[in-house]
Amino acid sequence: TSPFAWLRTRFYYLLIRLYFDQEFSIEEFTRGAKQAFSVVSKLLSQRKLELLDELVSAEVLQVLKEKISLLPDSHRDALAADIDSIMCTTEGDVRIYYDDDGIKFVSILMCFWYLNGANLPDEVPGETKVFQIVFGDESSKEKKHLLTANYEFQREFTEGAKPDWTITRIEHPRLLE
Repeated sequence: TSPFAWLRTRFYYLLIRLYFDQEFSIEEFTRGAKQAFSVVSKLLSQRKLELLDELVSAEVLQVLKEKISLLPDSHRDALAADIDSIMCTTEGDVRIYYDDDGIKFVSILMCFWYLNGANLPDEVPGETKVFQIVFGDESSKEKKHLLTANYEFQREFTEGAKPDWTITRIEHPRLLE
């Protein structure tokens, strides 16, 4: 991350604490985002989309229904991320905005890197190499892929709104395209 982007996101976190939620903590948000990512990715992998109603926006859910039905099993299996398999999590873009009716929103894009043992080909569509990590010795090799996912979380901060974060974008590059 560039120093400018890092400073900008920290400035937005300060604004969130000053104007929207005095108890906001990026560390606590990141812990919750990791848990949500793990739960949602497993439900996607299992095609249990009906259980995502409270976690994912209706627009994203509709797109996911179409995409998941077309995925090969190996790509669907690769969507699942155990919380312990998440290697790195970073914040991406942070946005604060108001709509035409004066409703206040905050959205935070989270980027996840996770290990998955799905049986993916060495080359995936788009001719992009997927990173592979081999564990064990020659007799007991276990191959894992280092995969990425981007999830955008949005929360309405208008007075009286539910204090829940909703996932408004899900991207699993080279898997869910």
